[in-house]
Amino acid sequence: MDQIRLTQFSHGGGCGCKIAPSVLSKLLAHAPAGIVPPELLVGTETADDAAVYRLNEHQAIVATTDFFTPIVDDPFDFGRIAATNALSDVYAMGGRPIMALALVGMPIDKLPPEVIGRILEGGASVCRDAGIPIAGGHSIDVLEPIYGLVGLGVVDPAQVKTNAGAQAGDVLILTKPLGVGILSAGLKKGVLAPEGYAEMLRWTTLLNRVGASLAGMNGVHAVTDVTGFGLAGHLLEICRGSRLGAQVSFDALPKIDTAVQLVRDGIATGASTRNWASYGGEVRLAADTPEWQRKLITDPQTSGGLLIACAEDSVEAVLAAVREEQGNEAAVIGRMVAGEPMLQVA
Repeated sequence: MDQIRLTQFSHGGGCGCKIAPSVLSKLLAHAPAGIVPPELLVGTETADDAAVYRLNEHQAIVATTDFFTPIVDDPFDFGRIAATNALSDVYAMGGRPIMALALVGMPIDKLPPEVIGRILEGGASVCRDAGIPIAGGHSIDVLEPIYGLVGLGVVDPAQVKTNAGAQAGDVLILTKPLGVGILSAGLKKGVLAPEGYAEMLRWTTLLNRVGASLAGMNGVHAVTDVTGFGLAGHLLEICRGSRLGAQVSFDALPKIDTAVQLVRDGIATGASTRNWASYGGEVRLAADTPEWQRKLITDPQTSGGLLIACAEDSVEAVLAAVREEQGNEAAVIGRMVAGEPMLQVA
């Protein structure tokens, strides 16, 4: 097991292997229109984090799926990161997870059973931490290792948090620091120090539990999680869905120190470049903005934090909830403004 590096099988790891936003838009543009029953409260309209289907007046099902190729070499850590990332979409809708199904694709001729078993153990450990069972799943024999979950949760239909409800004047809060994609690039290049790897694990295995608590806060108007499209990409989804602009202070962004050092040395993911090519026309940066700052706001986050738009008088309550539920500090990074859907970073 010690001689096997899972990332050697990956053409792109974690949420960095997501299809680029511009390519995804083209693919979905040709998808036929499906059935949209009145019970489907959240579907594909605004590229939200999960689907929400109303069962009755007080209950709705939150359903999502997420899987990817290895972002780290340790199989147990890979399983933990993938499971944490998958459950994040349920939390982002204000939901409380109730169970999961495992999605497993493995090159059976290249990985011994004990390695695959450790991946599954890692995912199961996160689900136990979240208080839910893995109640089934599906497995196939493929060329690259793939692992993830179908996440199922429940939420009160009146308390669903989407990415389309932000209001002008809302304050933006980010619950985890940026830089996971940069750390993963450093790991693959063999330049990530042990303390950098520890930081990577700390944030990618931290469940976004606070999302379930945000559901009951009327002052919270929109929520999404920051994953493969980077902070800029997912904030633009809030802008488009809410028909507003956003202003962000780069200095206010929480950043992983090791990631800042690496990106200033020129280490970043190819997905960051693809992200910028997809939506850079909707982002306004100062003329003298260094490239490393652009790389950071487009950096694909695997199991990233929640991005929250809330009324100004709810900021302290949101920050306190993050502290209580997850034990970490969140950061105020900007606000929503009236105007065309675009992002200004100062």
